[in-house]
Amino acid sequence: MSRVELAEVVYAFGHGADAVRAVDGVDLVVPEGSFTAVLGPSGCGKTTLLRLVAGFLAPQAGTIRFDDAVVAGPGRVVPPQQRRVGYVPQEGALFPHLDVAANIGFGLPKQQRASAAGRDRVAEMLDLVELPREYAARSPHELSGGQQQRVALARALAPEPSVVLLDEPFSSLDASLRTTTGRAVAHALQATGTTAVMVTHDQDEALSLADQVAVMRLGHVIQTDAPRDLYRAPVDPEVGAFVGGATVVEARVEGDRATFAFGSAPLAAPAPDGEARVLLRPEQILVHRSEVGARVEQVHFYGHDAAVRLRLLPDGPALVARVPGLDAPEPGSEVGIGVTGPVVAYPTTSPTGVR
Repeated sequence: MSRVELAEVVYAFGHGADAVRAVDGVDLVVPEGSFTAVLGPSGCGKTTLLRLVAGFLAPQAGTIRFDDAVVAGPGRVVPPQQRRVGYVPQEGALFPHLDVAANIGFGLPKQQRASAAGRDRVAEMLDLVELPREYAARSPHELSGGQQQRVALARALAPEPSVVLLDEPFSSLDASLRTTTGRAVAHALQATGTTAVMVTHDQDEALSLADQVAVMRLGHVIQTDAPRDLYRAPVDPEVGAFVGGATVVEARVEGDRATFAFGSAPLAAPAPDGEARVLLRPEQILVHRSEVGARVEQVHFYGHDAAVRLRLLPDGPALVARVPGLDAPEPGSEVGIGVTGPVVAYPTTSPTGVR
């Protein structure tokens, strides 16, 4: 398995003044045997980045290394078939005329496919992705979407690649299938110690499955961290709002506390005194039935919990709170609000950082 390193990688579509830098000076290290999620909204450059690592595109500047070997850089581009990369596209893209066994064995050496060793490898891969061995004789159209994605991963892993790349692999699945398939894929990658990079726009998917998350915005990698660290200490308010649906409110920092329109809270990390923006996670916002300070605008009920959109009275900013599902207030009602736990503050005069 390989360590993947990108240094100052650039790729632009178009030329001259009309060129759009989809990947703009990206630095990223994917440790050997780790699972990295590249997270960002549509159009941020994450799929272009994946295609550069795969070798489907060649960077116009910068270098890509697998371990110490340069696979793309000035004067050198190793073609995809020589990089030992497994690729799992959206929808799985299984060969419809081949059964599951033939799909999984497609990347094996030709002489191995029909041998006992090839059949054993197919069975091993089915076990790995948690599918019954009798599925080997099924056609792709006989499988559910989640099962097709597992077969696609098995096909990618069968030749023992250096790196596996996953392009929005669960985007077409419904919520329950997305969760179970994602867990099965993460378990299979961990079991084989495979270095993997997945691009996704789904923050829950990235945070729950990956060892590290790289957040992309407008062609740049803004922050790369372990999921817990990314959630706890986003590098700027925009990352915080994108990862976890936080609300950003105006505040004033004095000493070790931040004061805002409806209360105050201790700081999670030191910040200079003065005007600031404070990040409030939905689970930090408390809803009190016995007080008045906000109006409930919307309630999205999920059973175990509910997301409550609030508006500070009389015409203040909107906030989102997460409360137990059975305790959710009614839309239109007026409630009191508070904040629990420490908050992250960003001075309003400081520039956005990148790390």
